[in-house]
Amino acid sequence: MAVLDLKRKLAILSDAAKYDASCASSGGTRRDSLGGKGVGSVEGGMGICHAYAPDGRCISLLKVLLTNFCIYDCAYCVNRVSSNTTRARFSVAEVCDLTLGFYKRNYIEGLFLSSGIIRTADYTMEEMVRVARTLREVHDFRGYIHLKVIPEAAPALVDQAALYADRVSINVELPRDESLSALAPEKDAGGIRRAMAAVRLGVEAGQEKGHKARPPKYAPAGQSTQMIVGADAAPDGEILKRSERLYGAYRLKRVYYSAFSPIPDATARLPLARPPLVREHRLYQADWLMRFYGFQRAEIVDEAEDLDLAIDPKLAWALKHRGQFPLDLNSAEREQMLRVPGLGVRSVDRMLEVRRFKALRLEDVRRLTRGIEKLKPFIVTADWTPGGLTDAADLRERVAPPPEQQSLF
Repeated sequence: MAVLDLKRKLAILSDAAKYDASCASSGGTRRDSLGGKGVGSVEGGMGICHAYAPDGRCISLLKVLLTNFCIYDCAYCVNRVSSNTTRARFSVAEVCDLTLGFYKRNYIEGLFLSSGIIRTADYTMEEMVRVARTLREVHDFRGYIHLKVIPEAAPALVDQAALYADRVSINVELPRDESLSALAPEKDAGGIRRAMAAVRLGVEAGQEKGHKARPPKYAPAGQSTQMIVGADAAPDGEILKRSERLYGAYRLKRVYYSAFSPIPDATARLPLARPPLVREHRLYQADWLMRFYGFQRAEIVDEAEDLDLAIDPKLAWALKHRGQFPLDLNSAEREQMLRVPGLGVRSVDRMLEVRRFKALRLEDVRRLTRGIEKLKPFIVTADWTPGGLTDAADLRERVAPPPEQQSLF
């Protein structure tokens, strides 16, 4: 086999990592090197992934695989053992050198590391832990680290990964257990859930108060997971129901949705075309409604149904529940205001602050939101009432007109 130089390895292994969506760096433990010790901080090119924190900050991560060799034969994975793809492998020292070098050049703020399975799950997990341990203990690296956990690995190795990393993630892969058994026979849905449960217990133990000796930080930014959308026949309602259960059972920080991407030489059991990317977008919007807006999954979509691709899920809900509108923004509760199409969490909180001192007028709403036309049929202010607009037969066309091709002249 030809010996690959570091640049070629980086090109191969950063490209192979692009299918993993679960890499956001929010919620890490505060660490910095302002005192002249250590390298890096969790505050504030090729292989660099841009993730976004909840406060809107764009965060750059070195996102790579330790190797794209894999002994598993997951039908939907381009790195499966039967795939005809160029292979490469980093050494532990190479990943550490790249991370430190990129950080010192201000290219990145942290590392996201995953891997194909080489030899055994334990051997691979041990190599990934060595990367994190070397960065933390040898180089005193204080930046962000996210490790993708291999659920088949020994619990002790999973614990070590969580002690060195800010966040860990364990992919459930597919919405249906039977789909996982058919398309990824080496993976076990029960084993994945047991590993996620063990991480949840470790995170909760690390957050306990009242002990004389504080327990060590255990994945302080929590855990996340990823589901592939469109590789099986699961509708959006079933996907979101699975997410709802994952959030409740394992206290996940995020469920990431990744639209299936057809790969070369794929099995006939997989679809020939990828789902529309807007479907992935709608799932994220619905997920956001469940996590931050007080919606239950059953309110958004039935288990056997798909989300409306033409309009966002909150607007779709509002159009089906016009009896709850228009809403008086000067007297409504926060939970009610969060259900108004076009009002986000920040906008609602600002309005609540403003109305402590004055009655909200339409111009105040205009200044505190991104657009007023979508809001007008659903709200009442001191100087505005929509009259019959809320019940207009063509309301959907008014608030969500179909896209039009712009003229070039």
